[in-house]
Amino acid sequence: MDELDSALVTLLQRDARQTNRELARALGIAPSTCLERVRALHRRGVIVGHHAKVDLSRIGRPVQALVAVRLRPPNRPVIESFQQFVTQLPETLSVFVVSGAEDFLIHVAVRDTEHLHAFVLDHLTQRREIADVRTSVVFQHMHKPVAEPLPGRSAPSDRRGRGGYGGPDGDGR
Repeated sequence: MDELDSALVTLLQRDARQTNRELARALGIAPSTCLERVRALHRRGVIVGHHAKVDLSRIGRPVQALVAVRLRPPNRPVIESFQQFVTQLPETLSVFVVSGAEDFLIHVAVRDTEHLHAFVLDHLTQRREIADVRTSVVFQHMHKPVAEPLPGRSAPSDRRGRGGYGGPDGDGR
């Protein structure tokens, strides 16, 4: 990625609804150049989607929590089965498979603390492979809307096949 690609990615992360002409004008390049660059960023997998950011409170889900889960036995079939289960739950926003004391960190958004309590009791603790669950209510959630390439080494050109989840907004946004 060169400076122009980085600038395009930054502008699109701030507002993906900008027209090609607006992007080209902001960067001082021809619209045809801009269009080809954006298409190339899509082809290379740098841009993987366009998402609408939603105010969770306005859709009736103002309470967020991080739920840490430890599984037993921690083997591939158990982890993959739980991963598939938890990503299908409507309360789930993001799922992180992590190292350390827990196996999963689940970001959820619910109506209220009663709903959160029911989610943990009715969905999680009912599963036999769950060894431990710890829930932390989120008081504030700050999200950096723009992820810029870090200085130094360039990123691998193809990150597909390495697993993981984007967040509810693709990146976790």
